[in-house]
Amino acid sequence: MATELTYRHVMPVQIRFSDVDQYGHMNNSSYFSIYDLAKTSYMREVFGDQNWNDVGIVVANINADFLAPVFFSDELYIETTVVHLGHKSFTLLQRAVNKASGVLKCQCRTVMVGYDMATKEPVELPDSFKQTICEYEGKSLEELSKPL
Repeated sequence: MATELTYRHVMPVQIRFSDVDQYGHMNNSSYFSIYDLAKTSYMREVFGDQNWNDVGIVVANINADFLAPVFFSDELYIETTVVHLGHKSFTLLQRAVNKASGVLKCQCRTVMVGYDMATKEPVELPDSFKQTICEYEGKSLEELSKPL
């Protein structure tokens, strides 16, 4: 991405004892639990008390780049932003950052898809859903609809 990203959603996380392996670093699988928690927090902040029975979303793809180890004593925060809005999907970028040093420890890209729970099929994301994300992110639909 050529433009600098702004992360409006920032969530501090506490590393749990169970997140750490025998070498004292956070296990790679623990990042996904923390990113899921931050996704939930992001959705609540953006949509408030949205009825998720009306708009179903599921994870279609998730990838993480592990850049530096995280240790039990580290304090982290997770930054979350939407970097793309498509017809049926949107892409979140999340970053785990060391609070004290500002060092980027891990980055995660997740593609979420609109989903009809009754038919078990992907569906178009409602315009109101897209507009709410655009307003929160301070970007136009045209900006967020550009190919990645």
